[in-house]
Amino acid sequence: MKNPLVGVGVFVYNRADQILLGKRKGSHGSGQWSLPGGHLEFNESFEDCCIREVKEETDLDIRGVEKLGFTNDLFESDDLHYVTLFFQTRLVGPVIKHKPKLMEPDKCDGWEWFDLDNFPDPLFPPLKHVIKLKPIIEF
Repeated sequence: MKNPLVGVGVFVYNRADQILLGKRKGSHGSGQWSLPGGHLEFNESFEDCCIREVKEETDLDIRGVEKLGFTNDLFESDDLHYVTLFFQTRLVGPVIKHKPKLMEPDKCDGWEWFDLDNFPDPLFPPLKHVIKLKPIIEF
């Protein structure tokens, strides 16, 4: 019997209140825009998972991880079921350090900052679903 996987997605805000998104590649959702995030590891706290995933994917440091919401998503064509936990956070350090690096080029085409009212298309389904649940995301 298969079980759902647990993923996290992190709304990382910069000082201009923009959100960091990357274009996925090499896995389900390839070509779609998504938040930094990944799988929750065994015995890992939510906050530690968010900090680790953002650092691994973007080399950015974050602080003040706050719970935001969750989605329950089926990816039928890939035979996957994910429960995705969403969090929001701010960057640590001076603005000059807020340039994300592409740390996993096999998984992402690149990172860009987007205004909250100007998301790119297409969005990764869990991100699209949480935006519908929380149309105004505040920090």
